[in-house]
Amino acid sequence: MKKILFPTDFSEVANNAFVHALEFAKKVKGELVLLHTFELPVFDSQFFPENYNVLFDSLQLSQFDMFKDEIAKLRKIAEELKLDKIKMSHRLMDGNLIFNIKRAIKEDEIKFVIMGTAGASGWEAFFLGTNAGSVISTINVPVLCIPFEAKFKKIEVIGFTTRYREKDQKALKDVLKIAKKMEAKVKCLYVKTDHSDVAKETIKHWETEFEGEPVQFSIVQSDDVKGTIMDFILFKDIDVLAMLTYKRNFFVELFKPSLTQKIANHSSIPILAVHE
Repeated sequence: MKKILFPTDFSEVANNAFVHALEFAKKVKGELVLLHTFELPVFDSQFFPENYNVLFDSLQLSQFDMFKDEIAKLRKIAEELKLDKIKMSHRLMDGNLIFNIKRAIKEDEIKFVIMGTAGASGWEAFFLGTNAGSVISTINVPVLCIPFEAKFKKIEVIGFTTRYREKDQKALKDVLKIAKKMEAKVKCLYVKTDHSDVAKETIKHWETEFEGEPVQFSIVQSDDVKGTIMDFILFKDIDVLAMLTYKRNFFVELFKPSLTQKIANHSSIPILAVHE
């Protein structure tokens, strides 16, 4: 893994995620590309034709000065963690965040994105349309989303839910690549309901396919799929929960308060979004 994109607005949420990004970059021997975007206001130049360009130049300069000051603060964080040897480059871009993330991914050959997320209603707000939610559904590289409450700790176990479909198998292989770099293991859960139709032969094929890999498979018989997954997160000591991007609506339901109340720190679970 080489370049890791870290979009930041220099908030407390982003600075907390920056610690995760630094530790991740150290583990995978990668480098960070710090991205800050801003949108200049739109004015009708006919009202002030003489100072129109001066105004925009002034706004851009103020953003640049702020950018330099905040970058210095991030470098101080890296120094305090003794992670200042990690290579970092910086991009200050005018325009829409999602557009600029896509552009940076293409131009810098980004392989991974890490960003912070927060919301008054927790993960539900994240999945329903915050910036992070928009990012995971519109780009084609893995995204690690860090909630503000998630203080960094070593990633040892990545959780992954599956129904033993072909798309799940591809995603699991991607998750395993990341897990190996993190020296972590993957715990897979299949919730078998009364309506489940996965053949025993398919399950056996998966076990053979992933034999020798740092992955464990668990099958739990239950019609309470969401509750079983929450128990899985709690009792299997899951540090990061991996999800396929097409499952966003399912995860909206999964992280509703009625379910997450059984886990005191439910909002501190980082989400690793991978594509089909």
